[in-house]
Order: sequence, then C-alpha cells, then structure tokens
Amino acid sequence: MADIRLEGIVKDYGSVRAIHGVDLSVNDGEFVAFVGPSGCGKSTMLRMIAGLEEISGGILRIGGRIVNEIEPKGRDVAMVFQDYALYPHMTIRDNIGFGLKMRGWKPGDIATRVTEAARILKIDDYLDRKPGQLSGGQRQRVAMGRAIVREPSVFLFDEPLSNLDAKLRVEMRTQIKRLHAMLGTTMIYVTHDQTEAMTLSDRVVVLKGGHIVQEGPPMELYARPNCRFVGEFIGSPQMNIFSGAVDRSGDRPKLRFGETALDLGAVAARDGDRIDVGLRPEHFTWAEAGAGRIAPTVDVYEPLGSDTLAICQLDGHELTARLDPHIPLAPHQRISLGYDPADLHYFDGTTGARLMTEPVPVS
Repeated sequence: MADIRLEGIVKDYGSVRAIHGVDLSVNDGEFVAFVGPSGCGKSTMLRMIAGLEEISGGILRIGGRIVNEIEPKGRDVAMVFQDYALYPHMTIRDNIGFGLKMRGWKPGDIATRVTEAARILKIDDYLDRKPGQLSGGQRQRVAMGRAIVREPSVFLFDEPLSNLDAKLRVEMRTQIKRLHAMLGTTMIYVTHDQTEAMTLSDRVVVLKGGHIVQEGPPMELYARPNCRFVGEFIGSPQMNIFSGAVDRSGDRPKLRFGETALDLGAVAARDGDRIDVGLRPEHFTWAEAGAGRIAPTVDVYEPLGSDTLAICQLDGHELTARLDPHIPLAPHQRISLGYDPADLHYFDGTTGARLMTEPVPVS
C-alpha cells in the first residue's frame, strides 16, 4: 500500500491548460472519489497518476517516491477501465493471469493468484469461459481480478460501472466496497455519478474546470457545500435553488422573488442583496404550519415506491420535493409545502460562494 501526493500538478495540451496546479493528498489505504462534470479533468488526473499522461508541471509522489518520469509499469499501480479491455480469444483464467505471465511468473504461482482473485470476486465458476459468455458485471469483475492478482499499492478506477445497467451498477458498487474493506489498498475512483462517489468513498474530491472546488467526507459536502456548484452537484435529486433579493423590512429576513417570500434563517446578507438559496428535495414537508411554507403548483410527479418526487413550479423556479408516497398528487394541483429555515443553504448571487449563516448589520 502507499499514499499519493500531488503537489502543484499541471497538465497542458498545447496552449490549453486542463489541470491548474492541483494539490492533493491521498492517505495510505484511503478510498477517494474524483467527481465532476464532463471535461473537468478527473480522468486526466487519474491517467497522470497511472503514468498514461505526461505531467506538464508539479510533483507526483507515490509511497514517498517521485514518479513523474517513471513508466506506468514501475509505479506499482493497477487500473480498471470502463471498457473492461479483456482479450476475447482467451479464457477468463488466462485473462486474469496474463499480466503475471508477461512478467515471467511461474504457471503454478499464476494459478494460485488467479484462483484466489476469482474466489474474492465470486467468479470461480467462470474461469474456463470466454469474455463473450459473461454478462457486463461479470466481465468487470474479471477486469478487477486482473488488477487484484498484481497486488498493487494503488488501485485506480476510471468510470468502471458506466457501461452497466442500473441493477448491475448497484451490485458492483457493493462488490467494490467489499473489495476495499478486504484489501485495504489505496483506491482512487473516477466517476461522473455522485451517488457512486457518496456511497463508495471515504473522501470526495469535486473538480470543475481543472480545479479542485471542494474535498471532504461525503456527508460533509452534502451538509455544507462551499459553493452553489457543489451544492447542486452533490445530492440526488439535486438541490433546489431560488434566486431573489433579501428583504429585511419585517421581523425576520425573507427572500423575495415574484409573489413568493421565502422565510430565511440567519444569513450574512444585507437588505436588497441578490442571493441564491438552496433547499434539498428531502427537506420539504407536507403542509407544515409555522415559519417556512410555500405553495407551488405540481407539474409532474414520479412515484418511486418508497417516496414520490413532485416536480413543481413556483414563480418561475422549478423545484423538486421528495414526499411521502401516500400523499395524493395530480398535475396542476396547488400544494402546500413546509421547510425548516435551518435546512437552507445560502450562496452569493454573483460568485456562487457559500455565505455565512450569521447575521450582519442591516444599516
């Protein structure tokens, strides 16, 4: 096992800078997920760690050793790709053991490693089959087995579940989490799916435009995003955002937009400031009395069994509420929703940065 240190890492493609001086530490045995929209640089960062992309600037250390100029095979890392990259003419047994064979391992030692990896991944019964005879999830486990037999210091996963259907993705998430608990190896996992990042990792790193926007434990990013971008990116369905002006003329501050006045908590914004207010769908309640109550109109609703998502319109803003599945809903129905102002998130209307939740002088 090994820790990983990125110190001022830069990646240029000609005159275009893709990664902008990233600093990041991944601890020995930690599971870290890189997330962000397409083109944010997450796969580029992973490929630089693997040695598949040249580093334009900065220092990369794996296990304390500077590896900028070291070839991929000398970095003691194993990478699992989204497309499996299996040899179709080889059996599963030969696919898993191929890397060891190329390194000159003895057949008996290869067989031992392959058998153990297959047992861990529960693909013992498929060793004599060809990749074309397996499902997508089984083939991805074979790709993982090929990485496991090498016993690397670091595992790198590049969107390994993106080609699988929803059911298989859930099953494979569980398999990967079990694998990390069993092996305790340092793992970096790239995904565009924030649900995968939240459920799998010890720490999530959110990237945008080649910069790290925020990093921390999954629930920390969920509960206290440092900007609107992270607030909307982390959480599913995504956070609702209401944009308007602060009104401090009454007993408590409000956000006004259209005919709606949203009750606010203690927010560091002055009267008339333009801010964005975030509220997660699961923090709405049905027809609660007291502070924090709005009356949107149902556009469509999606029964999910355990709950229902109501997609509504409110003075030019679309909002999603996660509600009890037994509540009767209909399109064009006007409903009453409550919320606790303590659940609101406040962002600067121009920069998107998180605002403090302490009051400021109104003068």
